[in-house]
Amino acid sequence: MSQTDLNNILHRISPYFIVQNVMEKDGQWSIHGRMLSDVTQKDLLNAMRRSGFDMVIDKGDNGLVLNVESEADPIIIRMPKIPPIHIVLFLLTVCTTVMAGSMMAGGNPFSSLSDWWKGLSFSFALMMILGCHESGHYFLARKHKVDASLPYFIPAPTFIGTFGAFIKIRAPIQRRLALLEIGAAGPIAGFIIAVPALIWGLRHSRVIETAASSGIKLGDSILMKLMTWSLFPSLGPTEDIVLHPVAFAGWIGLLVTMLNLLPIGQLDGGHIAYALLGRKFDMVAKYALLSLIPMSYFSLNWLVWGLLILILMRTTKHPPIYNIDKPLTSREKWIGAISLAIFILCFIPAPFSS
Repeated sequence: MSQTDLNNILHRISPYFIVQNVMEKDGQWSIHGRMLSDVTQKDLLNAMRRSGFDMVIDKGDNGLVLNVESEADPIIIRMPKIPPIHIVLFLLTVCTTVMAGSMMAGGNPFSSLSDWWKGLSFSFALMMILGCHESGHYFLARKHKVDASLPYFIPAPTFIGTFGAFIKIRAPIQRRLALLEIGAAGPIAGFIIAVPALIWGLRHSRVIETAASSGIKLGDSILMKLMTWSLFPSLGPTEDIVLHPVAFAGWIGLLVTMLNLLPIGQLDGGHIAYALLGRKFDMVAKYALLSLIPMSYFSLNWLVWGLLILILMRTTKHPPIYNIDKPLTSREKWIGAISLAIFILCFIPAPFSS
């Protein structure tokens, strides 16, 4: 930000604000002073509209501090050149998820090509959830000018046909708001797609007697409980719900969202928690990882996931960013609150049981 930019800012706020001191650090101006009588903070914010700058108002020792920095560029969605590896992995994952969905619906895609259509709804729902999750990260990285790859989908011979998807962040994230928004965008976007998929799938699921059911039982999150009570109010104690493949894709979406929001290392939840907690994060991350041990009482899956986190990340710590000690803005607090609410709604103590 140049001196000309600062002069423009001071000119805009001069009818409302008495400037006492101006400081500059890491491309951000901190303007200390006090408001004129009969002026509100809303007047100050309105004065900065369409200026090309973001302003956050904080309380100082002897008045107010106006923290001003250049606005992040708007998200412009242009179709980038897609490397062949992304296309190949995407198509392979579509095939494996269609096969998984077909078998889930009682078909046999290995012996009958006509059975492949049975897996289309599951594949579409799951790929939409995973794709929107990773696209949330990607487009917010683009907004904050952080170099990131397009999503990589991972085909796998599992009961859902995939190990998920990921993007590569190829440059360090230097600003706290960028770290917070990039980390939170994925879980929020995936959650927004998973919830309607779950609702639609539950409406097309069927109820059976518990004695007639077999196989793996899926655990319930708070959100799943609320939806079940709402859509199946007369469900008896001896009855169970056999999920439609789309409902199962939505359930998987909630599970993936919950796991990603664990406040550990460089998981999405790690990015969010580090941006909000700063230096306190290391202790929180250690306790979060250790808590997976008692959680294994409910399901051994927690131990498996904990080991995978240790193997893949090797540490619970998060790389530092420059302005981690700045006071949190209301925008950052709201992003953290929404992420925490989603984590609580999606949390499943025992995801799988026989």
